[in-house]
Amino acid sequence: MVSVVETVFKIVTLGFVLLSFSHGAQISAHNVVKFGAKPNGINDSTESFIKAWEAACSSLKPATIYVPKGRYLLKNTNFQGPCKSKVTLLIAGTLVAPQDYHALGNSGFWILFNHVENLVVSGGKLDAKGAGLWNCRSSGKNCPVAARSMTFNLVNNLVVSGITSINSQRSHLVINTCNNVVVKNVRVIAPKNSPNTDGIHVERSNGVTINGCTIQTGDDCISIGDSTYNLFMSNIKCGPGHGVSIGSLGKEIDEKGVENVTLTNAIFSGSDNGVRIKTWARPSNGFVRNVHFQNIIMNNVQNPIIIDQNYCPDNQGCPNQSSGIKISQISYMNIHGSSATQEAVTFDCSPSDPCQGIKLQDINLTYNNKAATSSCKNIGGTSRGTLVPESCLLN
Repeated sequence: MVSVVETVFKIVTLGFVLLSFSHGAQISAHNVVKFGAKPNGINDSTESFIKAWEAACSSLKPATIYVPKGRYLLKNTNFQGPCKSKVTLLIAGTLVAPQDYHALGNSGFWILFNHVENLVVSGGKLDAKGAGLWNCRSSGKNCPVAARSMTFNLVNNLVVSGITSINSQRSHLVINTCNNVVVKNVRVIAPKNSPNTDGIHVERSNGVTINGCTIQTGDDCISIGDSTYNLFMSNIKCGPGHGVSIGSLGKEIDEKGVENVTLTNAIFSGSDNGVRIKTWARPSNGFVRNVHFQNIIMNNVQNPIIIDQNYCPDNQGCPNQSSGIKISQISYMNIHGSSATQEAVTFDCSPSDPCQGIKLQDINLTYNNKAATSSCKNIGGTSRGTLVPESCLLN
């Protein structure tokens, strides 16, 4: 069912687009071209975008920034709040990063929205031109810090809709310390071998909904960091990529938890993982609880269902090789399809803090058209309904 908020947003966005074509003067005050932006992909338009933002942000009435068709070269762009009223950024064109990755420096971001209330970012394409930095990193040279394509820090009441993000240097879309967020109809595209190019990353945020997104990338399709609460994901297509991952968590002892997460109606195709929870094998006060994975199709996925609490790169800094993250109340329901490996279900939980309250129901995963296998370590839970592979949980 489409919510009232989504319906109103569609009507408002459509109305503005029609208005912009029939009455161009009504959007001229916040048209980035009027502020000097050049739609040729060559001239630096950063200052023009910032001026348009400042005009919209200082408006006492809701304001819209319009980016017409064309290619707009942007360097590090910080859209800083707070603003006096709601701001809508409506993009019809393509935002392009510099070809020379050194131009973004070591800031860690390309396009940043910071400390804003009531923001809509809709449409358009982000072309981060990440290949140069990927090659630098693979060569072992001294490279700048990779930049996330679009980051939202301390943004509340946010809607991100209809964006296509290609070839990010690092994560494509980052939701950090935000509340009441809707991300919908976003498309992410990057090669399978592009490093650390998470599609959508959520951390330290509450009340995030991700719907109708298609993600093809070199790292997690959706990654979920600590202090994430009330996250709802639906109608997700993932692959290639590393799946939908909670974690890695527990690198720091004082991390907060992840709670109330749902993924429903998803398709994974050729991804390294399907649904994954990953924690460091070191002491931590964190937790993962009340998570639901349901109504999911796996097509040739390496690890369709996996909990890995033994993450410790190079076996450094993990005393006793045991995770302190407490994982409980995780359900897997109506998940079926094919595994690219014989072991389709892997629960490798912490010996010091075993997984508790794990539920399997109606699982049907095959390997080479035969029943796959499962393995369990340090875990307690229940299973019911169709169970292929046979459940390794002790009821």
